[in-house]
Order: sequence, then structure tokens, then C-alpha cells
Amino acid sequence: MKVLYIGGTGTISSACVAESVRRGQDVSVLNRGRTAGRRPLPEGVTSIIADVGDAGSLRGALDGETFDCVVDFLGFDARDASAAVELFQDRTGQYIHISSASIYHKPVRRVPTVESTARRNPYLAYARDKIAAEDVLRRAYDERDFPVTIVRPSHTYDDAQPPLPGGWTAWDRVARGEEIVVPGDGTNPWTLTHARDFAVGLAGLAGNWQAVGEDFHITSDEALTWNEIYDVIGRTAGTPVRPLHLPSEFLPVVAPDWFWSELIVGDLSHSAVFDNTKIKRFVPAFHPTVTWPEGARRLAGWRAAHPGETRPDPATDAMLSRLVEAHRRAMAAVAPPAP
Repeated sequence: MKVLYIGGTGTISSACVAESVRRGQDVSVLNRGRTAGRRPLPEGVTSIIADVGDAGSLRGALDGETFDCVVDFLGFDARDASAAVELFQDRTGQYIHISSASIYHKPVRRVPTVESTARRNPYLAYARDKIAAEDVLRRAYDERDFPVTIVRPSHTYDDAQPPLPGGWTAWDRVARGEEIVVPGDGTNPWTLTHARDFAVGLAGLAGNWQAVGEDFHITSDEALTWNEIYDVIGRTAGTPVRPLHLPSEFLPVVAPDWFWSELIVGDLSHSAVFDNTKIKRFVPAFHPTVTWPEGARRLAGWRAAHPGETRPDPATDAMLSRLVEAHRRAMAAVAPPAP
């Protein structure tokens, strides 16, 4: 089976490419060919160099090519979706659009989330763009028989990228005993999924014609509170965690320029518990096996083996320290005067 990945070197997509290769699929990866900070392609994968933002570049690179399945990790909004429909209408038997589980209704009204849960997120522009992209693709399926399958990852990580606001900087703060910002009271359940587990579900959908016209989320079955997530890191690092609980709404005020501020308000501060019955029905091999304690040990091993790639970022560290200091000032302002 001939599969094209658009992207293919990111946290999630690289694991999916590797899983497709393991399954014996004929895999090509299309991207701009930049390797800095990216994960290398497995042996035997065909590299196609093109700019996904340039329609002419894409058509030239794919001239005469057809695929059994195209998996697109780089479609983010309605415009991208419309371009994909025009480009791949007659080039593929299946088009898998990577959406996001952040599209599901916020605030969360009930758990677990299922694929039919309403899509609405007024807090996060990224989620609204993904909803718009899904709408374009759904109309193309209804009106033009465009062979789309929609996949919604939730919070997915691999051994080289911790799933934390602040990444390795946040991990480093825990390891050195600094206070770490935890939104809210840290008790909302949250699902973390290792990319290796996600890849089994995604690669199992490729070429699965019954999945055309369907949508799926693919996540772990393990849900932990954010307090537990950070506690596992502290245990793994051998340092008691020092959580600093901040109202989610506090972050955009003090750190409006921090990427994670909007994401926390629009997604991470809500509950994320998923029913994976549907993906397991379509891909019986999908059974997540990497628990968060195991994932944290794998991350710690990667950090020890790659110190140059996992150093804390000074700007991010300063941002987190700024939040800690702002909290101290706020608490001092409301504290009763000393007797």
C-alpha cells in the first residue's frame, strides 16, 4: 500500500511514519526538507521536497503520483482543507486529516468524550480553525465523495518531547526543586498519549476503506490529574514537586505572549477523558501500552542521553519565574496586615 505523509518529522508524525514502515507500507514523506530539530526518516522512506504553502510547488512535486492514502499533518484551517480537496481529489483513495481533540465542547459538559460530542471551543483559535477545516472536508465528502477520514489526537508526546507547558524547561524546574506553575487546583483529569501508541491507531486506519467518512479520536485510556502528572515527574527525577496553583485566567494577564497561556485556558484546564471504543473497533490492534510513569522514565532516559537537546530555555524559565513572582505579589496584596 502506497502512503504519503505530509509532515512526517514531528512529535506525532514521525512515530506514524515509523509504524507504517514497520507494517510494510510503501511510505513517502512530503515536506520542505529541513532537518534542524526534526526526527530523521526511517530507511526506505521516499522524501519529496515541496512547500505545502505553495500550490504550484505541491503540484509539481506530485505530478503523475497517486496514493492509496494521504495523511496530512499540516492542514490547520479551512483554506488548507479546501486546497487539499482540490489537490488530492483524484490522487488518493483516502485522505486522513489530522484535526485535534481540542475541538470538543468547552467547557466540558460530560465525560468521557465520544466522537459525537459537540464541537465548540470559544477560547482557542487553533481549535476553531480545526473545526472550520473539518467542516470543509465534511462538505467535500458529502458533495464530492472526497474520501476523508478525520483523526483527532489529544495531548501526545514522545521520548524527546515532554507533554508539559514549557517543555524541558518545566521538567528542569521540577528536577531542580523550583516551583512549577500548575493551572487551577490541578485536579482536572487529563489524558496523555505516547506517540508510539497513537501511531498504531493511525497507521491502522490507513487504507481501511470502512473508515472513509468517519471521525476518530486516538488517545490513551489513562487519565491522571495534573497534580499526579507533575508528581510522577518529581518521583522520576528524585525531587519532590513544588506545585504553584494559579487560576487559568491569571496566565494570559501576566504572560500574554506565552504560547501556552491560550492553550491552557482553551484546553488544558478542562477535563480530557476519552472513550476509545470506536478506534478499537476499526483497528483491533490499538491497545495503548505506555503509561505515564513509563513515559516519564523514557523521557528521563532521553534527557540523560541528550543533554544538549534538553537544556532549559532561558526565556521560558524567565516566563515561569515571572508567573511565580506575580503570584507572590498578588498573595501579598490580599494578605491581612500583620498584627
